[in-house]
Amino acid sequence: MKNILKLLTIALFVSQVTIAQKTKNIPNDPSVKTGVLSNGLTYFIKQNPKPADKVELRLAIKAGSVLEDEDQLGLAHFMEHMNFNGTKNFKKNELVDYLQSIGVKFGAHLNAYTGFDQTVYILPIPSDDEAKLEKGFQIIEDWAHAASLLDKDIDEERGVVLEEFRSRRDANSRMLENYLDKVAYGSKYAKRLPIGTKESIENFKYESIRRFHKDWYRPDLMAVIAVGDVDVATLEKKIKDHFGKIPAATNPREVPKYTLKNHKETFIAIEADKEAAFSRVQLMYKDYEDKKPRTTVADFRKSLINNLFDQMINNRFEELANDENPPFVYGYSYYGGTWAKNRMAFQSVASTSADGQLKGLEALLTENERVKRYGFQPGEFERAKKNIISRIEKSFKDKDKRESGRITSGIVSGFLNNRPVPSIEWNYKATLGLLPSIKIDEVNSLIKNFLHDDNRVVVITGPKKIVTEAQVTKALNDVKTMDLKPYEDKVVAASMITKMPTPGKVVKVTTNEKLGTKTLELSNGAKVTFKKTDFKNDEILFTSFSYGGTSLYTDAELQATSFANRGLSEAGVNGFGLNDMNKMMSGKIARVNPYIGGLSEGFSGSAAPKYLEELFQLVHLYFTALNKDEKAFNSYVNKQKSFLGNLLANPNFFFQKEMSDFTNAGNPRYTGFPSPEKYEKADYNLAYKKYQERFADAGDFNFYFVGNIDEAQLTKFATTYIASLPGKNSNESYKVSSFRPLTGMHKKVVEKGKDPKSMVRIMYQGEANYNAKDALTFDFIGEVVSIKLIEKLREKEGGVYSAGARSNMRKLPYGRYSMSISFPCAPENVDKLKNISVAEVESLIKNGPSAEDVSKAKKAMINDHKEDMKKNRFWLNTLQGIDFSKNNPDDIFTFEERVNAVTAKDIQKLAKKYLSSGYILGIMNPEK
Repeated sequence: MKNILKLLTIALFVSQVTIAQKTKNIPNDPSVKTGVLSNGLTYFIKQNPKPADKVELRLAIKAGSVLEDEDQLGLAHFMEHMNFNGTKNFKKNELVDYLQSIGVKFGAHLNAYTGFDQTVYILPIPSDDEAKLEKGFQIIEDWAHAASLLDKDIDEERGVVLEEFRSRRDANSRMLENYLDKVAYGSKYAKRLPIGTKESIENFKYESIRRFHKDWYRPDLMAVIAVGDVDVATLEKKIKDHFGKIPAATNPREVPKYTLKNHKETFIAIEADKEAAFSRVQLMYKDYEDKKPRTTVADFRKSLINNLFDQMINNRFEELANDENPPFVYGYSYYGGTWAKNRMAFQSVASTSADGQLKGLEALLTENERVKRYGFQPGEFERAKKNIISRIEKSFKDKDKRESGRITSGIVSGFLNNRPVPSIEWNYKATLGLLPSIKIDEVNSLIKNFLHDDNRVVVITGPKKIVTEAQVTKALNDVKTMDLKPYEDKVVAASMITKMPTPGKVVKVTTNEKLGTKTLELSNGAKVTFKKTDFKNDEILFTSFSYGGTSLYTDAELQATSFANRGLSEAGVNGFGLNDMNKMMSGKIARVNPYIGGLSEGFSGSAAPKYLEELFQLVHLYFTALNKDEKAFNSYVNKQKSFLGNLLANPNFFFQKEMSDFTNAGNPRYTGFPSPEKYEKADYNLAYKKYQERFADAGDFNFYFVGNIDEAQLTKFATTYIASLPGKNSNESYKVSSFRPLTGMHKKVVEKGKDPKSMVRIMYQGEANYNAKDALTFDFIGEVVSIKLIEKLREKEGGVYSAGARSNMRKLPYGRYSMSISFPCAPENVDKLKNISVAEVESLIKNGPSAEDVSKAKKAMINDHKEDMKKNRFWLNTLQGIDFSKNNPDDIFTFEERVNAVTAKDIQKLAKKYLSSGYILGIMNPEK
């Protein structure tokens, strides 16, 4: 039988190779209809039912900042902004206002982005209403060619773009500006960061942006992508009707091609900024010639070889990161893109401690050199193949379950990079067909072309300069003659379970027809609730909880273990270390993460149905056989210390810490912002002891599974791996601390950072008499206030790039409410914008929200809920919430009805009740 299966497998591979080799060129996905209009515009259309009643529209333009003239710095990006601020059919503010009225949120749903070589507009639109669908196509048609670009609108938008520029200014952007001319040597890319310059944004002439629009917003550089729950014929007609009438460009400006210049020397950039939160090392070995688009089967095969290389070398880097004294927090190598669209490079990157940059660089060089001399081992090669097969298999099984937004992303990328976009089925068959033909020597030989002494760049960034150019040069030279041994690939066991447990039993089964769930009560007291869905073919999501968590720790125990808990699982299970576990799980899609939270402990995870048993095995072992390994814990601590070493030099992180400290003053259970010192003091022995206590009784755990579940299989695994665990009937609950965070009227001003920018945070918080109706109504407050903040702070004042409000009411551990407003802005605008924001809350209390804003909020909430109802993650969280928070299960099905029942008066009443007693004002200003 085994020989027959082997022959069938070989036959399958041979047939797949034949399929792959029959077609020299990679074919486009036949389910995507493609066409080119007479004016040169390309379109892509696909009918896709996920999510229902929705179409994802994209306008992709092969024009970005690299095409800007000297008087147009930042105007590719500015042009993107202007398309939201007045077009032929939508005057300023009308576009966002209309889309909000049909439930499309600005930023969360509606968006756009600009890069060096492209601009892409993103518009999800409801498709269950012909008028809305038509309006959606009118919007992207206007984006394509009908921007108004009025003087007044341009001037009003300068402030918004300046605020975006301001928000992006930080240590990383300052250092980038200093080394960009090295990584993008001799190219226009080094002089065309998409955000532009402050001087240009403030002073460019109207004619400059109109010229950019005329030159580059033209049909032969554009594609319209429409994917969603509408038939192809309808979508094609709309594209032809709207875009076919756009005139072709007459005497179009030639699109120049920009690339990088080669250089014989090695460029070394060592940059420091005292506000840099992290330290980083980057090696670049740039190709000598531009890449060609991936269009042939041979190109696809090369990409598989590169993929195998990336996986194997990065597995080695991950093993290094798990050493007791790791050379970096994380490190990786890959062959991929650079700043220039058509130039590739072999790159190695490491995140290190502030004083560990040279050590990190040497580790990258050493592992690259080890691969160059000795290549990879057969075991590594086979594991990498397994991983590739498992991932492509997962994609193939879910090929008909993809959301439209994900499909459009692939099509946009294909258009912008002039390459075909094959179907997942073709990818799957080609991968299975080509992988067996790839030999390890082909992968090993790659690095010989990757590594060279010219066209090489080393970039080192961090809070201080502790590495010299001479040290870098020495490291580059020394590695060539270093005494190196081949990588040792240790053999690992086939399974982490070394002794099968004695199964328990299912003692009771209950069914909830409305929820579509079954609950198994096991012989040890544990409960397993599952819901079979068809949302994804190859996905099962998992979570669990047991009441208690750190709430049952004494104050001293909490302080001693808080920063140790997440490091416990770094030791591995059942005598297997983390590196061994990673090897053993090669090609197996299953993960489990234990946690100890404030009110509960438990697990989260996921698995492909094929590997559900591995998930259950890991749960069993995390209960019974968590390793205790000081070296593994030290590795975790050392990485955290490296990661956190300079974190508080970053103004935003510092502000978070200061506000958190301020609102939690006097709280004996407040563990504070993480720091190297706190990790140094973490008590591993006590944390491990408390973990054993928290997971000693599986009988008071609730487990939840949602996805493509085989009931018989899940029941078998539950009885084998969960019912076999000890059940002690402890039935613990959590303890509620008597401390309550700051509430009422308070102010905290922090000075941090050298950039001229401030951060404002306005917080309303306190205890609440929780009920489900009030909680839903309170959600509206954040929605309607956000709408007003966009209108007032961004569109009217031009004082912010982004601003928003969030509100929620929670039941556990006690009834409480929270509403916060936050935004970055210029220091001179803090008081004015703060006053406008508070005035909006006061208006809500005094007058209530407008009917129009309530309607916008309702549409967005209902649309999001409809989509959520078709997602495994939503159901997983919902099922756990029903038990954990004692929520009413009927609320899921009455959501739309309950949302529509909320009135402006309800919102006003709740705002008056909870937002009238003052707010906590936090302001971060730059240092004087």
